[in-house]
Amino acid sequence: MKRVFISFRHEDKSQVNGLRLLAANDKFDIEFYDESVQTAIDSQNATYIKSKIREKIARTSVTVCMVSGLTYTSAWVDWELETSFAKGNKLIFMGLKNGPETIRLPALAKQLGLPWFLWDHDHLARLIEAK
Repeated sequence: MKRVFISFRHEDKSQVNGLRLLAANDKFDIEFYDESVQTAIDSQNATYIKSKIREKIARTSVTVCMVSGLTYTSAWVDWELETSFAKGNKLIFMGLKNGPETIRLPALAKQLGLPWFLWDHDHLARLIEAK
């Protein structure tokens, strides 16, 4: 079973909820983990929240960043991606359904020259399943 961490801006949570339907599809052996937070990354709560998110990332081999027009502004998304990359997770960047056709990627994606894809749940499932 592929275990996948989902990284996204808290404000995009309602759109991301549909992604979890892939886990219910019999064609795919996928389990999702995520943590939606609104706490400032430098707050006192951040240390505790980071420890909980790090535990979830530790149980995964793939991180899917669901990208909206403002995802690049999220310090939490940046931290989740950096933590996932340091762990060795495969990183996938997928635009949200009905999202913009041009976006600005988070810093790590730009630094690594990683592509992003317009929303396509079948393509996303294949990307997750691929080695």
